[in-house]
Amino acid sequence: MRKLDVPACDACLSLETCISNLRDAALRSKFTAIKTAIIAAETAYKNCGPNGNFYTIAEKTTVAGRVTVKEMERLYKGTFSRKKSRARRIYDEIKTAIGICPLCAQRDVSTLDHYLAQSRHPALTVTPVNLVPACSSCNKAKLDRQPSSAGEQTLHPYYDDVDDEPWLCARVIEDNPPAMVFFADPPKIWPAVKQERVRTHFRTFELSALYSTHAAAELLNMHLDLMRIAARGDADDLRRHLIEQKESREAVAKNSWQGAMYKALSESDWFCTEGYKFIRT
Repeated sequence: MRKLDVPACDACLSLETCISNLRDAALRSKFTAIKTAIIAAETAYKNCGPNGNFYTIAEKTTVAGRVTVKEMERLYKGTFSRKKSRARRIYDEIKTAIGICPLCAQRDVSTLDHYLAQSRHPALTVTPVNLVPACSSCNKAKLDRQPSSAGEQTLHPYYDDVDDEPWLCARVIEDNPPAMVFFADPPKIWPAVKQERVRTHFRTFELSALYSTHAAAELLNMHLDLMRIAARGDADDLRRHLIEQKESREAVAKNSWQGAMYKALSESDWFCTEGYKFIRT
């Protein structure tokens, strides 16, 4: 996961900008009447952020008993995310905060994900701090899941930083061709809840399968280089090359799948002595 700064825009400005796009005076008045509730929901949300207690925010079917889930969803689609609307500027600012999806750290950002689902938390539908830039696959993977405990929560890019220690690991599958399997192994010194949230995040977004697929392509890309290194030297030369690649990747992101992959490869005697030969081109 990649850490992001909290969006500069607040819920009040976001709602007011959406309302300014509405032509119907009665509809504008209806949404204006829930402004206090929207601000209160944002405040409660931000208070939960530092401790990661988003699961304690109760589900609702309306905003202040005035506006329904469906009405908030229409406001989001009809103004906030609609191209050329005034509110679209806020949408785009959040979306373009990072080019790579912070949830999987692999695919391109293509949409915004509601960290707490709008179908369960309508008051947070257009609240910027609840909106995370994401790829379509990660957005679909989470859908409207509602955590019932701290450990069931996925990581939140605006509040969680899990790059203080390495936790993403890989293992070499000694086969023809060789393959990689990835898994989350958080440090035991971390609080139990932090460890569980990392595992929940890894499982929810199906990162093992994603990284294994990309690792297969990476193995193919490195095959010629490995063959040339082995032809000029020995297993130790090949291992040193893999370690250099690991260090290069980790300098960019401590928990990248590439770094985990090269670490596992460099530590595999089988791969360094013969496994590299079985990579198919």
